[in-house]
Amino acid sequence: MEVVKYQQAALINSDLDMYYPVTDTAALCRTSSLVEELGQIDYVFSDKTGTLTRNVMEFRQCSIAGVPYSDVVDENRKGEIFPFSDLPSVLAKNNDCGKVTNEFLTLLATCHTVIPEEKDGKIVYQASSPDEAALVAGAEVLNYRFKVRKPQSIMIEANGLQQEYQVLNILEFNSTRKRMSSIIRAPNGRIILYCKGADTVILERCAPHQPYKENTLIHLEEYATEGLRTLCIAMREIPEEEYQPWAAIYERAAATVNGRTEEIDKASELIEKNLFLLGATAIEDKLQEGVPDTIYTLQQAGIKVWVLTGDRQETAINIGLSCRLISESMNLVIVNEESADATADFIHKRLLALRAASKNPADSEDLALIIDGKSLGFALDKSISKPFLELAVLCKAVVCCRVSPLQKALVVKLVKKNIKGSITLAIGDGANDVSMIQAAHVGIGISGVEGLQAARSADVAISQFRFLKKLLLVHGTWSYFSFANGFSGQVLFESWTLTFYNVLFTVMPPFVLGVLDQFVSARMLDRYPELYTLGQRNIFFTRRIFWEWVATAVYHSVFIFFVTALIFKDDLILHQGWISGQWLWGTTTYLVTLLTVLGKAAIISDLWTKWTLLAIPGSFALTLLLLPTYASIAPHIGVSKEYYNLMPRMLSSSVFYFCLLLIPVGCLARDLAWKGYKRLFRPEAYHIVQEIQKFNLPDYRPRMEQFQKLFHSSNCSFIVLQDFLFYLF
Repeated sequence: MEVVKYQQAALINSDLDMYYPVTDTAALCRTSSLVEELGQIDYVFSDKTGTLTRNVMEFRQCSIAGVPYSDVVDENRKGEIFPFSDLPSVLAKNNDCGKVTNEFLTLLATCHTVIPEEKDGKIVYQASSPDEAALVAGAEVLNYRFKVRKPQSIMIEANGLQQEYQVLNILEFNSTRKRMSSIIRAPNGRIILYCKGADTVILERCAPHQPYKENTLIHLEEYATEGLRTLCIAMREIPEEEYQPWAAIYERAAATVNGRTEEIDKASELIEKNLFLLGATAIEDKLQEGVPDTIYTLQQAGIKVWVLTGDRQETAINIGLSCRLISESMNLVIVNEESADATADFIHKRLLALRAASKNPADSEDLALIIDGKSLGFALDKSISKPFLELAVLCKAVVCCRVSPLQKALVVKLVKKNIKGSITLAIGDGANDVSMIQAAHVGIGISGVEGLQAARSADVAISQFRFLKKLLLVHGTWSYFSFANGFSGQVLFESWTLTFYNVLFTVMPPFVLGVLDQFVSARMLDRYPELYTLGQRNIFFTRRIFWEWVATAVYHSVFIFFVTALIFKDDLILHQGWISGQWLWGTTTYLVTLLTVLGKAAIISDLWTKWTLLAIPGSFALTLLLLPTYASIAPHIGVSKEYYNLMPRMLSSSVFYFCLLLIPVGCLARDLAWKGYKRLFRPEAYHIVQEIQKFNLPDYRPRMEQFQKLFHSSNCSFIVLQDFLFYLF
C-alpha cells in the first residue's frame, strides 16, 4: 500500500494540468499517506488574499478629508468622485483640505517598511506585503515619491521637493494589531505618528469629533461593495514631553527576552490613541483565473466551502458573489454583534427559525452565513460553539471576515472535532495561514507572492486555486477508488480483534506444528535413512514451494474477500429489520479467515496428538468463547464501540452461518484436491513411507522390484485412495 500511495503522489507531482508556467511551478505532494483523503473531503477552508485572488495589488481609489478620488472616474459619477489629477490643485490651496491631503500622501510615502531598489533606471519597491508596495506606488503616482531608505531616516520627493524624515520608531503590523504605525520627525522638527490599518481598529483609536468620519465611512462601504481592500489612514502629532517617556517604555519592551511581542504591543497601545482620521485607501486585488468555476464545481460535488478572510464584511460579501461562493438567490445570515449575549441570542433565534422552516420543505432556501471577527470570537466560546456550528452547517456557504490567524485555526478545529467522520481541507498562501493549514486533516499551500511558508507547511503545494478542482475531483477520486469501499486506509476489522488474531487466536497451531509435527516417525526414519537426503536436497523448502505457498495465500485472501464482499454488498436486511453493515461483514470475514487458516493447518498436519487437537479445533473454540464475550462487554466500557449490538445481529443471521460453514470448505477444496492429486498420481518417496507407516505394511525393500510393483498395484492404489478419503473426512 505504501508503494501504491507513493506512486499516486508521483502522479500528482507529474500532472501537467497543475503546472503553472508563469512561475514555473508544478504541484508537489509532500506526503503520500494522505492521498486517499483527497477523495473524501467534506469541508474546504480557504483564505482569500493570494488564495482566491492574485495578490497583485493596484491602488485604485482613496478618500481624503471626506472627498473621494479615483484613478478612473465613471461618466455618470463625475462631480461625485474626482480624478487623481485634481490632487495637485488641492495641495496648492493653503487650507485644511490641502494640509490633510499633504499629510495623507506623506503618510503613504513614509509609513511602511518598503525598500527601494533601482533596476534598469527604475525604482522597484521590495515590500513585506503587496499592500504596502501598492500604497507606496500609489503615492508615487500622486507625486509623493519614496526614494531612499537609510538606517534612521527616509527621503521622499513631494511635488519635486526633496524631504528627509527621521524615523524614530516603527510599530510593525501583525495579525493581532491589524495596523502599523511609524513615528517620524518631520523636517520642521514636529514628531508625528502615522497609522494605517483596518477600519475597526483605527476608528476606535480616533479622538472624538472627527470631521471626516461620516463621509469616510460611506466611502469605505462603497469601496468594500466593489470588492476593494480598504485601509483607514490616521495621524497624530506627539508633543516632545510625551514622546520621550514613552520612548523609554518602548526601549524596555524591545529589550525584553520573554514575551517581547506582547510587551511591544502594550507599549504601542500607549501611544496609538487620540488619532485624527485623514481618510481611507482602496486597493484592487483581482480574482485568480478559474476561481468561480472551481468553487461552483466543488459545491456541486457536495463539498462545503468556507472563506476565512481579514477583509471587512462588505468586501468579503462582494468577493463571495464574484467567486460564486454566494449567489444572488441566497439568503444572507449576517452575524455582527457587539457582545457574547447578543451573539448567542441571535444564533439561537436563527436556529429556531431554521428548524421550524425545515419542517416545511417548500419554505427551505439556500443560506450563506456571514460573521465578523468580533462575533466569531464570541461564537467560538464553549457555551455557544455547538449552536454556532449547527447554524453554520445548515448554510451552503460560510464567510468569516476580519478574522485573525488564530481564529482561522479554531474554526477548522471546531468542525474537525465536532462533525464526526468529516474530512477537512485548509488552503492558504501566507504565513498567517499556516496554523489553519496544520489544523485541518489535509493542508494545501499555494506558492505565491506571500512566499513559501504555507507551501512548506502543507501536505500538498499548488500554485493556483483552480488546480484544487483536479486535485480533489480527479486525483482524490482516483486515489480513493477501489473494487470495494474502504480499500484505501479503511480497516475491515475492529482494531483489538485484529490484534487478537496473531497473539491469541492463531498463536498455537504454528507453535504445535513447528515443535511436535512429524512427517514420519523416528522408527521410519531409522528404517529408511535415505529420507535424510530430502533435507540435503532441500525438498521441503525450495523457491518453487515458497511461491506456491504465496500463491495459495493470495488465492485464499481473494476468495474469502470477494465472496464475503459479494454476499454483504448491499447491506443485507437481517432479522427484526437490522442491516448488516461494515462491522458484521468484517467480523464474519474475520471468522471465516480464521476457520480457513485452522483448516489449512489441519490439512498439512501429519501427526495428530492431543496438543494438535488443542491447537487447531481448540483455537476456534477459544475464539467462539472469547470473541462474543469481548464484543458484548467492550462497547459498554468505552472500548471497541464498533461491536455495539453486533453479536445479536450476527448470531441471529443465517447468512453468517452459511458463510462460516461453506466458504472455508469452498476455499480449501482446491488444497484438498491438490493434495489428493499429488498422492495419487505424483507421489514423493516420503509419501510412500507415510503409507507404510500408517497402514503398517511389510517392508519390501530387499526386493525393490516387488516394492515398485506393490506401489503400482491396484491394491496399493486403493490404500492410497483410502488414505486420501481419510484426510478429506
